This record gives sequence, C-alpha cells and structure tokens, in this order.
Amino acid sequence: MEVLEAIRKRRSIRRFEDRPVPEEQVREILEAARLAPSASNLQTWKFKVVTDPRLRKLLREAAFDQKFVERAPVVIVACADFSAFGERSKRTLELLRSGAVRPSMEMILRFLRREGDAGMEERNLISACINVSIAVQNMVLAATSLGLGTCWVRAFDPEKVAEILSLPPECPPLILLPLGYPREDPDPRSRKTLEEILL
Repeated sequence: MEVLEAIRKRRSIRRFEDRPVPEEQVREILEAARLAPSASNLQTWKFKVVTDPRLRKLLREAAFDQKFVERAPVVIVACADFSAFGERSKRTLELLRSGAVRPSMEMILRFLRREGDAGMEERNLISACINVSIAVQNMVLAATSLGLGTCWVRAFDPEKVAEILSLPPECPPLILLPLGYPREDPDPRSRKTLEEILL
C-alpha cells in the first residue's frame, strides 16, 4: 500500500477481531517507529508492547474504562524517554526518579514552572511529546498498510499505567495505541477543506 493510500484509509478503530497479531507484524510496526525523525535525532521514545489479557484489562481501567483498550489483542504504550536528553533534562530526570512528581507531562511541566526551572526543560518536554507523536503516527500508518487498525488514546491515568507496567520513572507514558484486525470499517470523518487550513 502506498503512503498516501494508507493516510486516506486510516481510521480510528475501536472494534477488533478476536485473533492475535503475528509478532513479525508488530515488529514491523515498531520498526516504523524506530525510523521516525526526531529533534536532534535524540529518538526520545521507548515502547512497551502489551498482549497479556490481565494487563490489557488493567490498562482499560487506567484508561477510564475505554473497553476497546482491553479488547485489542495488542496495546503499544508509547513513552517519552528523558534519559535520551542527557544533561539537558537533568532536572526532569531528578524529579521523575525521586518520585517528586507523577509520571505525567502536565504534572512535570506544572512543577517546573512553579519552581522556576522551566526553560530548557520545558523545551525538552515539548520535543519529547512531538517526537513520540511522530513515531506513533509512523506506527499508525504502518499498521494501516498491513491491514491492521489502531486508535490513538490520550485519555488515561499515566501514573496508573506506569505502575501497571512497572515503567522506569524516566519513561512516562504518553500514548496508548490499541492494535488489531479491525472488526469495523467506519466512514471517513469530515475534514476541513484545503483552503480552510491554508494561511
């Protein structure tokens, strides 16, 4: 499938077939994330692949009971990796590793601003969010090209997700990506015209 075709065909899928996704396809999707561009080529991301039904159930609960999170045979948890910034994100690493703040980008940013430590750290947080988002979009398009469905999920409690999966403190979760064979084919949602998005 061509890239533009995958872009046009992609939908947010919330109903999945009850069959596993072959490991080689999951690896191909992760490879698409690995090849994504990132600011200063720091590749500030880590991914946790969750297939265990018990963990998927707990992730559903952490995602405010969005049932499709559990029903997807695979959930890829996309995390920011602040250790990739090295000295440039020393304060954020200290906060995360000490447990002074919850593993949530919003909480980290609020704390840094309150303490007057934002500056470079704030730019790193923004970069991490952008970098991870680009990598996830690569995964979404790769999955579409393989006949698989995905759905971006940002509505979840990051602290609970980090605890459920024993994520390292320097890798707060940013996005849950349920993945599987679609059991639905939704119509495309309306989009603004090209003229409406040009300045």
